[in-house]
This record gives sequence, structure tokens and C-alpha cells, in this order.
Amino acid sequence: MKNNEKSAATAEELVALTKDKGVQRIVVVGDLIDVPSVRLAPGQFLRGQHEHSSITFAAGVDGLQLSSDNRIHNIRLNASEDKRAIFNDTSVESLGRIELRSVTTTGCVRILARDKVRGGHVDVNGLDIIAADARSEKERPHGYGVYVVNGAFTLWNMQQDTGVVVSADLVGLSAGRDGAPVRGSGIFVSGGGDKAGRLNVRRLETNAVYSDGGIASGTADQITGGVFTVHGAYVDVVRNRGPVVTYGVNDMVLDNWGVVDRWTAEAKITSHGPSGIGFVNFGIVHELKVHAPIETFGQGARGFNVYTGTVNLAEFDRVITHADGAVGVQISQPIGRLVVHRGIETFGGTGPSLVKGVVVTLSAIALSIKPGGSAREIEISGGIRTNGAGVAPIEQHGAIDSLRVTGGFVAAGGGFDKI
Repeated sequence: MKNNEKSAATAEELVALTKDKGVQRIVVVGDLIDVPSVRLAPGQFLRGQHEHSSITFAAGVDGLQLSSDNRIHNIRLNASEDKRAIFNDTSVESLGRIELRSVTTTGCVRILARDKVRGGHVDVNGLDIIAADARSEKERPHGYGVYVVNGAFTLWNMQQDTGVVVSADLVGLSAGRDGAPVRGSGIFVSGGGDKAGRLNVRRLETNAVYSDGGIASGTADQITGGVFTVHGAYVDVVRNRGPVVTYGVNDMVLDNWGVVDRWTAEAKITSHGPSGIGFVNFGIVHELKVHAPIETFGQGARGFNVYTGTVNLAEFDRVITHADGAVGVQISQPIGRLVVHRGIETFGGTGPSLVKGVVVTLSAIALSIKPGGSAREIEISGGIRTNGAGVAPIEQHGAIDSLRVTGGFVAAGGGFDKI
């Protein structure tokens, strides 16, 4: 009976099979509609008969609950956008091995290690979250003066015990659509804190991610990220294979509070909203390489900054910002080597920007080394250029051991005769 496989062609059959511990494998035939929330028993495997098989859950209910050692393959799961298409039972002792493969959802995917869950592994290979809204989740990581809104995909080891470790390998994740973003953060992975439960991720690979946090204008203590590695997350490799785009207030595009060995972005990084930074670092990144432009359009939306922690190597194609207060590159901590291949350019003047939960006034300086910031080596090809009136290309309050710039320093906006 252990390898017993049964088919479900109706909602009633699916519910019955999930409650039958003798059934290990469940095959969804066709499109099941108006399905109540269902729970997979430990060890159960759910798959679609073919790639178009789907389960549509009843309006206003969470969808498929996992327990431990569950696999979901080759299926579409439709829940209400503000509900969870996939979530887990936190009354079991371990996730075991959770596997999602070729899964499409509307609704959030949310896997938590909390309550009794004190370990396990999550394997994702192909997860496309078409639409989701995570803003109603009230428990949020807090640090640096802000709370982080959860993601369309959230994997969070919430345990405070440093001995609790959850591992993961996450490949082929995508969220939202161009012009139709998920609400909240996009992809969110977190441990319990800097000295709490760990989340060890071998790979975090994303395809296209589009997110809008829906944060009200003027809010200083909330942020989101298109792709966010939060505190307690230790990631070997982050790779953004597709574009990452954010649209709203305080929506960072790429944000790190954790420890990342290598972070590579292969497609464009774009922020449209106020105080939405292209890449912001509060943790440790050993090697960061962005092979396409970082471009921001919102007020105070900086291109790249290091506030705490450090980046040993940061290498960029090009950094462009368009609005007031939108610094190109801002360094507030000691870093190693900074390389830009096609220049840094800003178009704005002076304006407000969110810094560690406080709105401050900044000028759209192209390269800003703040007090406490320093660099071993900075090498910029393609020049450092500002276009706003009275905005200097560079400000330096900390040491730069080696600075090489080709293409010059250009203050195209002039206005210095009035300063």
C-alpha cells in the first residue's frame, strides 16, 4: 500500500485521498474547482496528470497545507491573491524534505519554521507566482529602523534558537508580471535574526520578479525587496537571471541583510518608486556582480549603497538615477573594490530620501563616500556625471586608497557660481 497511487478528478476525491494515510501518491486529473483547504499527510506526493492540471481553491481560504516530506510537481494552484496557495503545518517537528517542482500559483507561497518545526530542507525547481499579496502578514523581520514586508514567496526560519537550521536549494523562482506586480516583497528568505535560527541556502536563482509593496507615501518604518535575503540567511549563490523591477515607495530592488558569498544579476535592475534603492547592503556580500544597468526613477532612490556590513567586490555595468536626492553610489562603511564599467550618472537635484528608517535630505551626487565609509580601490570607466544644478559628481568624507576614473568628472548642471 505504501506506493499506492490514486487519481482525484473532483474536489471530494482530493479531500478523501489526502486523509487516507495508505495513499502516498495523488494525481490530479483535469481542473478541480471550489476546493476547500487541504492538508497533505506526511510523505504524500501530489502531482498534476499533465502540465495544465490545476486546483482552484474556494474564495477566501488558504490552499494546500504541507506537513513533512511532501512533494508537489507539475501543477497550478489557484487561491485568492491575499491567501496562501501553499503553506505548512507548524505543529510537526520537521519539514523533512519539501519539494516544489514546476508549480504555478496565484496566492502566496509561505513556508515557516516556527512552533514545533525545528529543521528540514526545502527544494524548489520551477515556481512561478503569477499574482499574490503578502501585505496582510503582520509578523515581519525588524532591523535598522524598519520592518520588512513578507514576500509572494516567503521561506523563514523564525526560531530564535541558534541550533535550529533549515536548508534550501531554490531555483527558477519568478513573481508577478511586467505592469502587474505581486504586492509586498517578491522573493523573501530569512533566518530568525543575526543570532538566532539559520537559513542555509545553497542557491537562490530567480527569473523575472516584479513587485510593489503598496507602502503609503511618507511611511518611514516599512520596506520591501524584489529579492530580499534577510538576517540569518546564509546564501552561497544568488543569481538573478531575469529582470527585477519594483514600483512603489521604499521598494528596494535587491536587498541583503544576511551573508552572501556570490551575488550575480544578469538582467536589468529597475526601481520606479521613491526611496527604492537598486542594491542595498546591510550584511556581508563577498562578491557582487551586476552585468546590466541599475536604473532608478523615484525621489531619493539611490543606485547602490552600503550602510552596514561590507562588500568585498562590487562590480557594476552602469548606474543611473533620475530624481532629486537619488545618489548614484553611496558608501557608508569600509568596502573592498568597487568597479563600474560604463559610468555613474544622476539627473536630479536635492531632495528627501529614506536612510535607516529616517527621511533625510540628500543631493543626487554620483559617488558619495560618507563619514565612516572607505574603499580599498575604486575603478570607474565611462565617467562620473551629474546633471542637476549645483550637484557635485563626487563627495569624499572617507579614505579611498586607489581611485581611477576614465571619462572624467562632469557637473553638467552647473550652478556652482551660486553656491
